[in-house]
Amino acid sequence: MKTYLSELLTDPEVEGKLSQQRIDKQTFSKPISHKENRSLENLLKTVGEPKEVLVSKEVIEADVIETDVIETDLLPISTEKSRSQPAELKEKSYRQGDFQAMFFDVAGLTIAVPLIELGGIHKVDKMTSLMGKPDWFKGVMLYREEKINVVDTALWVMPEKCDETLKNSLNYQYIIMLNDSPWGLMAEHLVDTVVLSQDEVKWLDSSNKRPWLAGLVKEKMCALLDVSALIQLLDKGSNIYQE
Repeated sequence: MKTYLSELLTDPEVEGKLSQQRIDKQTFSKPISHKENRSLENLLKTVGEPKEVLVSKEVIEADVIETDVIETDLLPISTEKSRSQPAELKEKSYRQGDFQAMFFDVAGLTIAVPLIELGGIHKVDKMTSLMGKPDWFKGVMLYREEKINVVDTALWVMPEKCDETLKNSLNYQYIIMLNDSPWGLMAEHLVDTVVLSQDEVKWLDSSNKRPWLAGLVKEKMCALLDVSALIQLLDKGSNIYQE
């Protein structure tokens, strides 16, 4: 799985010396010094534990079943919340100066998300599967009074790698919320939060083939997500190949 990104990213400009680099946490990590920085320890304190909604279990189940019946359009999977988001800005705020990113692991693959676009972290809880959805759509999870569209990250990112052995080995523990959308990516482990400089990322500004990919974090050789573009793909029901 460690070579998956180098297999996926076949552009000559992206390959080269990046594929030879190794993870070196001591040289890669930077001390977090300013007030707005948030350590992984502090983020873990905010992780939403599964809590019972202030209504009966019977009411919750009835609500989910009703969703199954009403939701007849298979695609797109967009919701009112995601459709109401403002148009994506061409210039991301994290494209200027240093910025923080959180790293998480899925099936041995490390993925980074800009902390400013992290909508929250939840513990994995009971989910309800919906018929007619893509394979990567794990189901709907209730957190308090909100419904979270849960994405099986491994199936979305590397569907061709997900045989039964890999699927059975996955130990999803967390759901990484994408900005203020209802979408959440499943993660096995939370790795770290790190302050990155602009030079530490290989930015992919013209990535029509991979709009979900903002760039590559050079030292870790891992994907940095373009959260806005990823949300748009998920709303359309598209996988990593925009299919």
